[in-house]
This record gives sequence, C-alpha cells and structure tokens, in this order.
Amino acid sequence: MIGKLMYTKILPFCFICAVTIGSLVSANEKSTLVGAMVSAYTTSGLLDQNRAVLRAADEDVAAAASLLTPVISWASSVSHTDRNVTNSFDTSASISLLADYTLFDGGQRALGLEAAKFAVFATRSSLVSIEQNVLYEAVKSYLEVIRETENVSLREGNLAVINEELRAANDRFEVGEITKTDVALAEARLAAASSSLAFAKGTFEQAKANYKSAIGDVPHSLDYPSAKPQVPTSLEDAISIALREHPAIKELKNLVKVTELNSKIADLSTSMKISLGSSISIDDDGESTGELAIRASGPIFSGGKLDSSSRKQIALNDQTLARLYSAKISIEQNVSSAFSLLQVAKAAKQSAEEQIRATEVALKGVKEEAGLGARTTLDVLNAEQELLDARVQLISATVDEHLSVYRLLLQMGRLNVDYLNLPVQKYDVETYYELVKDSPTSKSANGRRLDQLLKQLNKD
Repeated sequence: MIGKLMYTKILPFCFICAVTIGSLVSANEKSTLVGAMVSAYTTSGLLDQNRAVLRAADEDVAAAASLLTPVISWASSVSHTDRNVTNSFDTSASISLLADYTLFDGGQRALGLEAAKFAVFATRSSLVSIEQNVLYEAVKSYLEVIRETENVSLREGNLAVINEELRAANDRFEVGEITKTDVALAEARLAAASSSLAFAKGTFEQAKANYKSAIGDVPHSLDYPSAKPQVPTSLEDAISIALREHPAIKELKNLVKVTELNSKIADLSTSMKISLGSSISIDDDGESTGELAIRASGPIFSGGKLDSSSRKQIALNDQTLARLYSAKISIEQNVSSAFSLLQVAKAAKQSAEEQIRATEVALKGVKEEAGLGARTTLDVLNAEQELLDARVQLISATVDEHLSVYRLLLQMGRLNVDYLNLPVQKYDVETYYELVKDSPTSKSANGRRLDQLLKQLNKD
C-alpha cells in the first residue's frame, strides 16, 4: 500500500519537475537574443579598437592625396660672423617662402593613392569579419546560459525525485517490502545526482562569466528565441553565397589589388622625376631674392636596392593570391561543416523528442509495476535516469540547432547587422572617409567637421 501511494505521488511530482525550454523565467522580465547582440555590438571594446584601425587606414588615403598637392613652407635664419683680423663682426637675417610641386613621377603618387583606397576597403571587410565574430560570441554565450540554466533545473528536479524515491524506499524497507540493497541503490543514485547537480552549477557559472565577457552584462532572465534566421536549404547555395559575400574573401581581394599597385609603384621607382620649385627670400636690409627652377632627377645606381624592392612586391603579391586561394578552400570546408552540424542538430532534436515520449510511457509503466511488486527500485531509478538523459539531450539538441543556424551564417559571411536586421545604430564607415579622403586642413570646413566627429566618437 505504501509503495502504491509513493508512486502515485511521484508521477505528478515528476511532471512538475520536468522543465521544458523557456519555462524557467518570468515572461515579463526576459532578456532577448536580439538585445544581447545589440549590447555586444554597441559595447564591444574589440569593435572600438578595429574601428579606430579603419580610421587610421582612412588617414593613409589623406596622406597619399596630400602628395598630389604643392608643398609650401617657410624658413628663416640668423647668422653672426666674427672677424678677428679687423676686430669686427657682421650679423645678418633672412626669411624665405618656398614652394615645391612634383610635375611628373611616372604615376607613382596616383598609384599610391589608389593602393591606399583599396587598403581602406580591405580594412572595412576585416571590420565586418570582427563584427561577425562579436555577434556570434554573443549568440553562443546567450544560448549556453540557457542550456546550462535548463540543465541545472533538470538536475535539481531529478535530485528531488530521487529524494522522494529514497524516502519511499526507506518506508518500504521498514515494512519489509524491499531489502537494504534497494535502499543502498537509491542512496547511491542520490549521491550521483548531487554530484551531477554540483557539476552543472559549476558549468552554469562559467557560462555566466562568458556571457558577461561577450555581451557586457550579467545574464538575468533569458527568453528562448523561438524564431531563427533564414538559411539556405542546400549546401551548394550556402557555399555560393559564402564565396560571393564572405568578408574574408572581400578583404583578400582588395589586398591583392594593393599588392598589385605596390608592385607597379616599385617598377616605377627608376623613372625620372620632374618638379617645379620656387622661393622668395628677404634679408635684413629689405632686399628680396626670388628663384624659380625646374628640377629633374632619377636614380643611376643604388646597389640593387630598387630591383630588390620590385621583386619583393612581386613575392608579396604572390603571397596574397595564395592566401586568397586558401581562404576560398577553407571557407568552403567551414560552410560544409556548419551545414552538416545543422542537419545533425535537427536530427538529434527529433530523436530526443521521440525518446522522451517513449521514456515517459516506460517510466509510467515501470512505476505502476513497481507499485505492484513486479519491478525493483533499481528499475525505477534506471527509468528515471533514462528520462533525465532524454530531456538533457533535447535541451542540448534544441540549443545546438539554434547555434548551428548562426554558425552557418557566420561561415557564409551573413552574420551581420544588416542581414539580422538588428535595431542598432550601425557604425558608419563612410562618414569619416569622405571627410578625410581629400586631405583637408584643420581650418577647412571638412577639418572642422572632422573635429566634431572625433569629439563625438571620444564622447561615446
């Protein structure tokens, strides 16, 4: 009779303890995955660092553009001459205004400007890659907290059930229905459940620490994301998109252009340069002297330095082409792997759902039979463990399916603010570039706008 009562009470208790995805937290205080990604995007120090790297690359364009303009400078001098023979001395002073402009250099400056622009485009693509990694780490840490939260709750529920099993086993032992061995088995299973719970709590703390590092805040109540971004249904489409859109490929394609242009510049290093120079000087007597000159220059012998520089640029170009080829192969492999992992996660989720349905029926039957004396305590404990394992597998498979979607987007090059349609003020890569590309002075209109923009960036 006691046995029957115990199993009658445990069945609804197990139902209460069975935790499903998204049932742990209060609906009115839940954080969302979108919010986590927005937070990571807006607070990431890594992104701030690489945005500054991009602005530095923008300034290289300004520096290259300045070489296409005349250079105007001034100079002054004061000299003192002491004549020992006549016991006299002379003091003279002068001020000069100088201007210099390169008329011809074989096109080196223009090519240098183009190389700087392509370097900017490459740096922009590098920034997109980093943004993708930041968003993926946010997604991963968010889902891992959910996984471990659910895991802890399941372990806590399982521990409570086994405690009930142990109390019931002691009651049955007192009336002679079972042996001391059955009680010992329940005690052993309780110890194992306590150990599993402690381990799960430790893993949960690690997940929370990773969450704070990736997102910039401690996790509170997390809402399980029901919707998933769209991904291709075929591997071929996924690979095609990756080879077309992945920022790593775009970055390397732009770097190939940079090395090609630098190679042309190196080839032109032996060409003649023609420049126009002018100056006007005024001495302390008020007399002025003016000069206008056209100068031509070019290397005759440099010990093979120029030829070496040219060969070096060819080697760097070959290196970048090889990196591009390797990147395409690597991206194809990564996309294939991510696509396969997504299919595995889907299958695992379906399998876990079917397993739960079967183990729930089996557990109910085992408990009823145990109440009639046809099953042992060990049978019940094993059935409870199988159900727990199935629920843990379902949690992992469900989280893995979600994570696999974002991993596939990452490998395709689509894990970005635009594709995900995140409600965030996107970092504008064009504004700073447009202000500096023509090499403005600090007193110009663009220079003043630059000052305002930099103040705003530093304020943020």
